[in-house]
Amino acid sequence: MKIAIKNLEGQDQGELEVKFPLIEGGKGTQAVHDVVVAYRAAQRSGTASTKTMGEVAGTGKKPWRQKGTGRARAGSFQSPLWVGGGVVFGPKPRDFQKRVSKKTRHLALRKALSERLKAGDVVVVDDLKLTSPKTREFVGVMSKLDLKGSTLVVAQADKNLALASRNVPNVALASSESLNTYDVLRPNKLLFTKDAFEKVGQRLNKE
Repeated sequence: MKIAIKNLEGQDQGELEVKFPLIEGGKGTQAVHDVVVAYRAAQRSGTASTKTMGEVAGTGKKPWRQKGTGRARAGSFQSPLWVGGGVVFGPKPRDFQKRVSKKTRHLALRKALSERLKAGDVVVVDDLKLTSPKTREFVGVMSKLDLKGSTLVVAQADKNLALASRNVPNVALASSESLNTYDVLRPNKLLFTKDAFEKVGQRLNKE
C-alpha cells in the first residue's frame, strides 16, 4: 500500500510505501480490545478509600443497654447503620493495571493503524518544521492540510511545534516511539511526518 506525501501547503510531493504488513479481516480485533481496556484501566488512580467499622473513630461502649429501653439492640457507635459509622464493602486503594503481552500490544497497534490507513484517516507530510512558535502558523498548516476535528500529530517534537500546538483544541502530540493503540484510535485524523511514519513502520516490523 502507498500513501501520498504532502507539503505544508497541502500539495502532493510523491508517495510513501507502507513498510509493515497490513492486517485484513477480523484478525487483531480482540487484541485491540484487550490493549485499550488495559490502557484505560492503567489511567485509573485507584486511590478511592473508605473506612470500615474497625477504622472509624469511636468507642467500644455500648450505646444503651440491651433490654428494657424499647429500642432496637445496638452494640456499637461504629455500626454502618449510624451516621459516622463504617462503610460496608466500600472501595479501598487498589491497582487496576492489567497485564498485556508485548506480542498482543504489537498486534493491536498494527491492526489499529491498518484500519486507519484503509479508512483514509492518515495524512503524511514531508516535514513539520515551523518558523515560529505562533499558534496562527500551526493552525494555518492544519487548515491547508484540511485537518478538522481531533488530530494526533506524530512527529519529532521541537520547541516551536510544542508551543504552537498546545493551545489548539483537540490536537495532541506524540512521538513514533510513544505511539500506542489508544492514541491511534481516538482522534479523527492522524498527521505523521515522513520520518515518524517510517520509524513506526520499522518498529512494527521489528517487534
